[in-house]
Amino acid sequence: MRSIVNAPCGWSRSLVSHRSALNSTCFSSTASLAVHANNRRLRKESSDLTATATKTRIMSGMRPTGRLHLGHYFGALLNWLEYQDKYDSYFSIVDWHALTTKYQDVKGIGGNIREIALDWLSVGIEPEVSTIYVQSAIPEIAELHLLLSMITPQNWVEREPTLKDMVKMLAADEGEAKEKVTYGLLGYPVLMTADILAFRAGLVPVGKDQESHLEFARDVAKRFNYIYGVEYFPEPQPKFTSTPLLKGLDGQKMGKSYNNDVKLADTPEDTLKKVKQAITDRTRIARADPGHTDLCEVPWPLYKIFAADILPQVKTECESATIGCVDCKTRLAGVINEFLRPVREKRAELTKDPQTVEKILAYGNAKARKVAQETLNGVRDIMGLSRWV
Repeated sequence: MRSIVNAPCGWSRSLVSHRSALNSTCFSSTASLAVHANNRRLRKESSDLTATATKTRIMSGMRPTGRLHLGHYFGALLNWLEYQDKYDSYFSIVDWHALTTKYQDVKGIGGNIREIALDWLSVGIEPEVSTIYVQSAIPEIAELHLLLSMITPQNWVEREPTLKDMVKMLAADEGEAKEKVTYGLLGYPVLMTADILAFRAGLVPVGKDQESHLEFARDVAKRFNYIYGVEYFPEPQPKFTSTPLLKGLDGQKMGKSYNNDVKLADTPEDTLKKVKQAITDRTRIARADPGHTDLCEVPWPLYKIFAADILPQVKTECESATIGCVDCKTRLAGVINEFLRPVREKRAELTKDPQTVEKILAYGNAKARKVAQETLNGVRDIMGLSRWV
């Protein structure tokens, strides 16, 4: 792969920690990050000769809606970093899904695809290990979506939880829904199923509250196998993930739409500015008032994630009024900036040569399409469709 992308030696090695480090060490330690990266390198080198066919395939994806934030990192990417060593990993930038709700606003999709790819690569998703691809570069997914829609009952789609959630997000009432809910959005659950089954993935990462979303794909796979008397599609199983709720700066769940996030690619200055706006202890009025860490809405939970080793110090300083909220948040911003420093450095390195990302995506697209073509050829044969090409 290095010869394909013509990248500097070791460009894909990320200085990031594994999930186990969350409970034992401060993420601001660059030395700790380097140790974990080296351990990953050694494990990879010792397993390079192992065929991916012996590994269970896992598939996941993200919509290209802009640069990723800390919520994405702890909610998904940290899991992916672990999975890519254990499974045959396929990670998709699902641009067709973006059109189901943003079909009128398409100007940023192309740029957002590259932004997401940069974020993935910067945190350590390795194209030599994981398959990184763009959904729309795999036309077989669209054909599989069509063929699966032929066997999917309408009432299955209408009661699917993901679709219901999206309709609620788009429309306030039934009248507005008739205007905004498109045929493409109605087919969202089937397209999501095609994303998974095109690669015959055995596992899909989900939170425990999202298991019902995967049941639809399992039901469609089971129905296909039953109708045609085959055992062609595996029934994808949930890979349950521990997804901590990362609060945004305003105390709500961190999200782009709330404008309350800290992006992985933010500058240190922007990060400091944002963190200083974080909601703290609303009962602490004056600088000399003792604080209450249990009432500190945003900084204290973030300290638990990024700097667990200094929690006793932070608690003592806050509750004795030794330190004010502004100074406390300034320190927190420094910790976050130090944690993100290797990620941002890798991103800056990749940004110098845009063709590197293009080549990585082209390589992943070709690899993914080969697998999807094999899957679709099997579906065509099972459904009695001739291969005209």
